[in-house]
Amino acid sequence: MKRSKFSDSQILSILKEAESGICVPDLCRTHGMSDATFYKWRAKFGGMDASMMKRMKELEEENRRLKKMYAEEKLKAEIIKEAMEKIPDKAGQAQW
Repeated sequence: MKRSKFSDSQILSILKEAESGICVPDLCRTHGMSDATFYKWRAKFGGMDASMMKRMKELEEENRRLKKMYAEEKLKAEIIKEAMEKIPDKAGQAQW
């Protein structure tokens, strides 16, 4: 995933500037970003403080890690299932 050129504290300060009354196009031009980026940040981080933003990023990272672990375990289960299907069933064979 592409990293932002703005840090979390910079994002929060830009959002606070907008809350103080600076118009969005001027703010975006000053900081060299698009209006879409600003509105995306406002939707995602609006009303948060630094600690909440940090916690959200930690939870997103943990979620990413758990999804990866789940995908790996599911793949292992599918491999085992396929291997078990290839083993002949001994219950159906006649005993000598």
